[in-house]
Amino acid sequence: MNSNGNVIETRNINKYFHDPVKFHVLQKVSLAITYGEFVSVTGKSGCGKSTLLYILSTMDTDYDGELLIADQSMNKLDGEGLAKIRNEKIGFVFQFHYLLPEFTVLRNVMLPGLKLKKLSEEEVEHKAMAHLKTLGIDDQAMKRANLLSGGQKQRVAIARALINDPLIIMGDEPTGNLDSKNSNIVFDIFSEIASAKKQSLLIVTHDEDFARRTDRIVVMDDGKIIS
Repeated sequence: MNSNGNVIETRNINKYFHDPVKFHVLQKVSLAITYGEFVSVTGKSGCGKSTLLYILSTMDTDYDGELLIADQSMNKLDGEGLAKIRNEKIGFVFQFHYLLPEFTVLRNVMLPGLKLKKLSEEEVEHKAMAHLKTLGIDDQAMKRANLLSGGQKQRVAIARALINDPLIIMGDEPTGNLDSKNSNIVFDIFSEIASAKKQSLLIVTHDEDFARRTDRIVVMDDGKIIS
């Protein structure tokens, strides 16, 4: 891992929506996040935060400008290449954890690792259990995911995001459905990931207390970064 330089960078990203009329949703957005940096993105609803996150995560490719992840330009990669980057280099934590209810907690955490096919199933399982233990929920490993509390589910989602040792974890309102106690637990987990593992975090949030405690706050308004 190159711990100098930027883990992710955008250069003059412009994004338009065309339905029902042309709307300039992101305007000349340039942003850089370094290795191990914990960054929050705030701004009122509709300012373009989630749109930017979808571009940064390589899921939306319909934009002008350049996106680089670990100094590699994403602009010339095809769908397969982008899917590989997503699976290897990015971990996702959403407001709704998207766990598969029919699988156990352990299996949910293992799935992205099995998909990557870099390790054997036994190695992925060992790694998944280690993450669940770190997050204090290894005792829930064999339960079905739908039997957990909201706070526990979010910790499972974080373990799943970590399974492939991504360079950056991206979150879209990951504490949006949690009470303050569980929000603090999630914040502390993220903080530890950034400081101990030098993995970067980019978290879109409306939670001002959460944002204030991150390394840097990026404020957006009307499709622009204003600070």
